[in-house]
Amino acid sequence: MREPRRPLPPRRPLLLLLLSLLFFSVPETAAAPPRTSGRDGGGVASITWMAWPMKCTWLPLPTCGKSHSYDLVSKYHKIWKDTKDAVPAKDVFRKEPISGAIALKGSMKYFDADFFNDSKLREMEDGAKEFNVPAFRDNRKLVALENGGLNNPSALVFKSSWSDESKISEKKSFEYPHTSSVHRPSKDEDIAFMSIIELVELIRTKQVTSRELTDVFLKRLKRYGPVIESVITVTDDLAYKQAKEADDLLEQGKYLGPLHGIPYGLKDIIAVPEYKTTWGSRTFENQVLDIEASVYKRLKSTGAVLVAKLVTGSLAYDDIWFGGRTRNPWNIEEFSTGSSAGPAASTSAGMVPFAIGSETAGSITYPAARCGVTALRPTFGTVARTGVMSISESLDKLGPFCRSAIDCAVVLDAIRGKDAGDPSSREVPIEDPFHIDITQVTVGYLDSAEMEVVYVLSAKGVKLVPFKLNYTVESVQSILNITMDVDMLAHFDNWQREQHDDDFEAQDQWPVELRRARLIPAVDYLQAQRARGKLIKEVKESFTVDAFIGNVTDWELVCLGNLVGMPVAVVPTGFKNVENPPKGSTRRRTTVTTGIYAPPDHDHIALALAMAYQSVTDHHKQRPPIDDLGPGDNIQH
Repeated sequence: MREPRRPLPPRRPLLLLLLSLLFFSVPETAAAPPRTSGRDGGGVASITWMAWPMKCTWLPLPTCGKSHSYDLVSKYHKIWKDTKDAVPAKDVFRKEPISGAIALKGSMKYFDADFFNDSKLREMEDGAKEFNVPAFRDNRKLVALENGGLNNPSALVFKSSWSDESKISEKKSFEYPHTSSVHRPSKDEDIAFMSIIELVELIRTKQVTSRELTDVFLKRLKRYGPVIESVITVTDDLAYKQAKEADDLLEQGKYLGPLHGIPYGLKDIIAVPEYKTTWGSRTFENQVLDIEASVYKRLKSTGAVLVAKLVTGSLAYDDIWFGGRTRNPWNIEEFSTGSSAGPAASTSAGMVPFAIGSETAGSITYPAARCGVTALRPTFGTVARTGVMSISESLDKLGPFCRSAIDCAVVLDAIRGKDAGDPSSREVPIEDPFHIDITQVTVGYLDSAEMEVVYVLSAKGVKLVPFKLNYTVESVQSILNITMDVDMLAHFDNWQREQHDDDFEAQDQWPVELRRARLIPAVDYLQAQRARGKLIKEVKESFTVDAFIGNVTDWELVCLGNLVGMPVAVVPTGFKNVENPPKGSTRRRTTVTTGIYAPPDHDHIALALAMAYQSVTDHHKQRPPIDDLGPGDNIQH
């Protein structure tokens, strides 16, 4: 039963009425429910009377006829009012819930917060309307109108280092091994599968020019790109320009180092001026950013030659993009996984000597494992991400796809370092992996480790011990999902609001995840970060070895590694027969890989161990059968 209506206030002189209207009236959306009185006479049609709480309330001061503003806390002033006719609390908070409160009450279960009574829900509703929503809109206008997270990085910066960064010394370049007796092969295909160290020796000794190398790889990009669906843009003009510059410098006696004149590709979330940066999405298919990504700047300064922008899964998710779905060169009917689909597949197929990809949660490790290439997911913060589409500022990492661990070390040395545009980037104190004494290293191996790697490293003098990471946090995967999805939504808030998610290439991917992310409260996002901190502490305490070997595509380990920020080298370790092969013989294979993990800032340990393993094995030197799949097993030409 409703409470009886309170009697109207006694009549007052008109002046008092006007003063009441000026100083104590509030809009219909005010925190306490108004009572409206239709009064006769005095020329006043209606006056909104405030039902005052017993002690105090918050009111906006009048602003000389302007509408009240609720978007800044500073515009709220605490006003005490003593009144003889104090309104009982039962009248201030109506017993009957209004429609908005009913809706709010029904929705609170999706926030795991359905414990508020009707009075509190009404208070929350009014507070959200008056303060939260205007503040949200103001912030979005400041930083969220542009998609992709390219500007306005978060002030909350994740640091992955386990050491005292005040002791970090100045960055020193690695001392690379020098190859000798390298001769130019007679076939272009053989050139295409040479390592960076071998190719640069051909250039340095002038057995081949950068222009000639560029020709070789541009032809392969145009030949196999449509087959594997791994290329978005071939950068012919830029490539020939940069190749000429590299050749001219060499003629002048200027040699820039082990990437001088070497062609490469970039995942198409990395901005290059005057070329499309599509993010793999039909929404941004024609986007050209007037930005030069820091990783591109660094590679350009080494004399490397950009020949292609390579496929990223749409908005850096999986291997589906606006032009198709990227395939695995080792098994053309199988897809590469993603989202660094193009860098992995193109490197595997000999279309580029190396490529730069990215990982937030498995986007380096999964496609590298599927396509059988060596890759490195570096320590978080090692490679600056300025000018790169962002999913999560505390998870995103850039890393190389190469033919060998030696090549990964060469590329890492070129691209690592701090950039002012990326607050998370830093000068990670990585030691020279070419000068690590692996006989002084203790390496653990998980139950999931490829034992061939264990045996090989043991024979090389490495101390191997059984190992297990001990931690009590059971929500590792959900911590990553909450972190990644909320961060991604912040970077593509406007994209979702404009309903571009309806055009997304795979509706069961980002569209579903980002809609769900709308229902993750800020408090629970922060609880996830606190749980992440607990996880990092426990992993650090249980990391009793210098490195460990384990499955590189185990999802729990992928999530854990990215949350902690630890590096991992992806190493091919063999092949097995494909399931359900085509009739007749086939050369298709399923690649087998493992991961060598190290603590943050110890990428050199993972690389040194990977180099030691590859020094006595040749799995990483095998070529996929993209030209010869076998009798009756055809590939389009």
